[in-house]
Amino acid sequence: MSDKYAAEAEGWSERAYADSQTYLRRRAELIARGLAHGDTVLDLACGDGGVAEQLLARGLRYVGVDASDAMVAAARARLGERARIERADLNDFDPGEEVSATSVFRAIYYARDHDSFFRRVASYTRTKLVFDLNPRQYEVEEMVSRVRAAGFERIELRPFFVPQQHALPLPLATIARGVERVGPLARLALRYRFTYVVSAFKPEASSPGP
Repeated sequence: MSDKYAAEAEGWSERAYADSQTYLRRRAELIARGLAHGDTVLDLACGDGGVAEQLLARGLRYVGVDASDAMVAAARARLGERARIERADLNDFDPGEEVSATSVFRAIYYARDHDSFFRRVASYTRTKLVFDLNPRQYEVEEMVSRVRAAGFERIELRPFFVPQQHALPLPLATIARGVERVGPLARLALRYRFTYVVSAFKPEASSPGP
């Protein structure tokens, strides 16, 4: 099978997002909430490992997994010895040891069966699972029920209003972040665009705070 990312893997993160630093920083903030220095994050469908820099800077260990040979090569070139990068399908990968958190961004639709996928992730994830969810593509309450049934007890839904293809001027970015916290306005915006970030915590995980 041909690798559709072969010609564009290098520098993918910088091209895929209009403001890659803001987008990846916000994503890393949500992944890192509730984690401690030295904890390991497993990033399924990691692409070229663009978010890894932000997580490593927070003192976290990073393991990236992608099914694309080209993306794996790009991630290894970007991160060198600072991270472990593996080629594998996210449906089948087993890290071989417990990880603190597992993240899956722009890729939950690659799961062949969501119930099986969430159970598999729960089997090796100690603290939390974090993924983005398009409410126009999936029934949110149904997906939350699937995640909870897999063993994640506390579920947090956070609107994520950082555009991928358009960089917002600072005033608009500030307004967008404020709207994320206003329930009715956020729900209205999510009818038309943007996503939720779902953070699902194991029963023994302590509250990460605000």
